[in-house]
Amino acid sequence: MKKIVFNGFRHGHINGLYGAVKSSPEMEIVGCYEPDAEARERVSQQLKADISGEGYAEMLKNADIVAIGGRYGERGAAIIEALKNGKHVIADKPICTSLSELEEIKKLSNEKNLSVIIMLDLRYTATTQIAKPILDSGELGEVRNVSFTGQHCLDYGKRPMWYFEEGMHGGTVNDIAIHGIDLVRYLTGMNVTKADAVRTWNSYAKEEPHFKDCAMLLARLENGAGLMADVSYSSPSASLSIPSYWEFRFWCEYGMLEFNYATPCVKIYKKGESDVKTVWGDADGTVWLTDLLHEINTGDRSITEDMLESSKQTLILQAEAKD
Repeated sequence: MKKIVFNGFRHGHINGLYGAVKSSPEMEIVGCYEPDAEARERVSQQLKADISGEGYAEMLKNADIVAIGGRYGERGAAIIEALKNGKHVIADKPICTSLSELEEIKKLSNEKNLSVIIMLDLRYTATTQIAKPILDSGELGEVRNVSFTGQHCLDYGKRPMWYFEEGMHGGTVNDIAIHGIDLVRYLTGMNVTKADAVRTWNSYAKEEPHFKDCAMLLARLENGAGLMADVSYSSPSASLSIPSYWEFRFWCEYGMLEFNYATPCVKIYKKGESDVKTVWGDADGTVWLTDLLHEINTGDRSITEDMLESSKQTLILQAEAKD
């Protein structure tokens, strides 16, 4: 039985992890910590959980794993503290907002042989599990171009207001594109090697003119393939079911493969064939906890290393952003 402590409940994603851990026969929650009184009260009621604003050091002593869900700008320090204390980590994305923090996280994880699993949901969906063996098989040939969209709802006033505090958000590319960059790397086996153009700007959050809610990027994969993405906070409110919410296209030598988050199927357009092949999925693949427990039990940190590399490449793209 692995013991886990939660540090931070400032984004709703962590609530899903809490529920998954509660349902796991292999894990035991030994503490929940949230220093912000308003957030603590709200989430305590939502989860019907005992969340404390003090005593984190003692909680940490009793844990094998730390779950991180605080404000983005505070996550890097919290992960570094957990690793220094010899704890495995599972964290909402993004795990930090600077390359220096990420390098320290990678260094400690390697030195202490500790896992850092990131809640990158897209690599676990049914469509991903369908698409990966198709691309791996080579039937579509080499991937030549990739495009994805991941527009989110801004929902100003409903999203956490700390997004707009100086130093807490860390950039829309790092916040959203991490999902797409990780999935492209996972499906193609290729890294992002060059940023040709990254633009971020304010267009929707007029109440917060300093907040760059729109983000587009043009980059290259290691074989020279082009990568184009839009991950702006531009989607209509409560419209996460529209096809542009995590829509991916992989243009290859002998055809094109496409899918989106809202529809559990992959469409394949092959050179010389007039019919579209549609492959439906009926279940998601593994989830974050499965990978975390696998790494802890086997000592195989390959998923950790891969996810940290996705974080690095995304932070590099964020650093290239221009108005």
